[in-house]
Amino acid sequence: MAELKEKLFSEFAPVSTEEWMAKITADLKGVPFEKKLVWKTGEGFNVNPFYRAEDIEGLKTTESLPGEFPYVRGTKKDNDWKVRQNIEVTCFKGANEKALDILNKGVTSLGFIIKGSDVNAENIATLLDGICPECVELNFNTCNCKAEMLIGILADYFKGKGADLEKCKGSVNYDPFKKPLVKGKENEDWVEAAAAVLKAGAALPGYKVLAVNAFYFNNAGAYISQELGYALAWGNELLAKLTEVGLDATEVAKKIKFNFGISSNYFMEIAKFRAARWLWAEIVAAYNPACQCACKMHVHAQTSEWNMTVYDAHVNLLRSQTEAMSAALAGVDSITVRPFDKTYQTPDDFSERIARNQQLLLKEECHLDKVVDPSAGSYYVEVLTNSLADVAWKLFLEVEDKGGFGAEVASGEIQKAVNASNEARKKAVATRREILLGTNQFPNFNEVAAEKIQNEAAGCCCGGGHNCGEATITALDFSRGASEFEALRLATEKSGKTPKVFMLTIGNLAMRLARSQFSSNFFACAGYKVIDNLGFDTVEAGVEAAVEAGAEIVVLCSSDDEYAELAPAAYKALAGRAEFVVAGMPACMEDLKAVGIDQYVNVKSNVLETLKAFNVKLGIN
Repeated sequence: MAELKEKLFSEFAPVSTEEWMAKITADLKGVPFEKKLVWKTGEGFNVNPFYRAEDIEGLKTTESLPGEFPYVRGTKKDNDWKVRQNIEVTCFKGANEKALDILNKGVTSLGFIIKGSDVNAENIATLLDGICPECVELNFNTCNCKAEMLIGILADYFKGKGADLEKCKGSVNYDPFKKPLVKGKENEDWVEAAAAVLKAGAALPGYKVLAVNAFYFNNAGAYISQELGYALAWGNELLAKLTEVGLDATEVAKKIKFNFGISSNYFMEIAKFRAARWLWAEIVAAYNPACQCACKMHVHAQTSEWNMTVYDAHVNLLRSQTEAMSAALAGVDSITVRPFDKTYQTPDDFSERIARNQQLLLKEECHLDKVVDPSAGSYYVEVLTNSLADVAWKLFLEVEDKGGFGAEVASGEIQKAVNASNEARKKAVATRREILLGTNQFPNFNEVAAEKIQNEAAGCCCGGGHNCGEATITALDFSRGASEFEALRLATEKSGKTPKVFMLTIGNLAMRLARSQFSSNFFACAGYKVIDNLGFDTVEAGVEAAVEAGAEIVVLCSSDDEYAELAPAAYKALAGRAEFVVAGMPACMEDLKAVGIDQYVNVKSNVLETLKAFNVKLGIN
């Protein structure tokens, strides 16, 4: 067999990078390689269309093994992750029944969200009745002011049940930076409170009690490099401040849990988790921990909310599935898949079951838990890992140079940087440089959504009050990428009007069909009714058909060469009876503008702003 392989490869001469580039350049026929094929990411580096073995020569990430420092290939030698489902606890007995039910349906990690005012020994006993704390990872999210108490209650409960505390795994989500990041409120004296929580956490050796909730940045629209860089700075802030007050670096590091988001940037997310483990290991190593295992990053990942949509909500399943795959292949410790309907209602039994099954499919049918770090050695992923690590590390150092994560959060600088990314990405959505399927591209023409949206009020879990303080800091903006398009389309729904957009297709068959499809998708994003046509022999016939159909907007769809004659004729025939639009960006545009034709839709249009302007013209507010 070896001889056969040698003979096979000997028949093919090696092709150099220079030869590949020469061929590509020739095929581009004068179009610049950088402009046409190089992906200009928002992460601070560009991505080439192909990579070769020479691109990963000398990279340290290719030398490590799974379970070995610096853990770029994983903190363990298997790839089994825990399937988590969160339960918002309003009734402790009901939450217990639900937990017992889903534990029989594939869940191996539970997340309980509990109001601070409800934290007491009796309620926790009711909640955990019949659940083996040695067999299931248990995670608790409650008000920071009750975290220390909750840890004590859990320790007493587990002891009372005769559990081996070394085998009890889970977390209590103490997050000292939630107030400034999410609520815009100061968090003075957090170090003292975090130290108390850490000391209480010693009673539960297998529990992480200090949270780095980097998913805030993900849900606020941050770029991947920002989420990673700020997460590292956040973790280092915990290490630095708690060791300054006399706590042991090894114990602090072992109690930190990173909760990341996952965007739909598939390979980049795989690279993010690999880079995260690597960089965190190097940071912790600088504190000279007593054991190398303290350098392991414990990672929970949850699918993004920023890219979820109300319209065509089942597409959320596609997004969250690729996201879960990224995290699984990257070797995280546990995953939560957000139910597809979370953006507009409290998830129901069906959507929660589907969310669980999305992970179970990856395990039971795709066997992603059977291979450790399958992307290792991939020229593309290895380069992405190193590129992301470089950018995130520079951001981390910038934050440290400015006084550290706490100082930058207190000044609002980190929040402002993430919010700027949110705006930049929304602009990309508005211009279709970033696609949200079903929202800004290929919408469901007939869908209405106003009636399915449930209003939810969110407040402080401890009921607010003077202890929460006033908002004095810039908070993160959690408006989703689709929010402005959804507001636009909901305005159309609620107006009681359904504007009709008529496609006046004429002339060159290929061009008129292509442009009518483009224009139909364009205007359907605002919830308008689209009337498409096979074609007309004359513009006069098309205009009369449009008027008879009651169209408020008429879109002329033809070829650039024919617009010089057809557009003025159609504009004149329409005589102001509807808004007149030309599909495309013809060379004769200036001539057309001279006769009063000033509305165009094309690939360079800002879809959102164009549709907002039409809403105003049509009296939709």
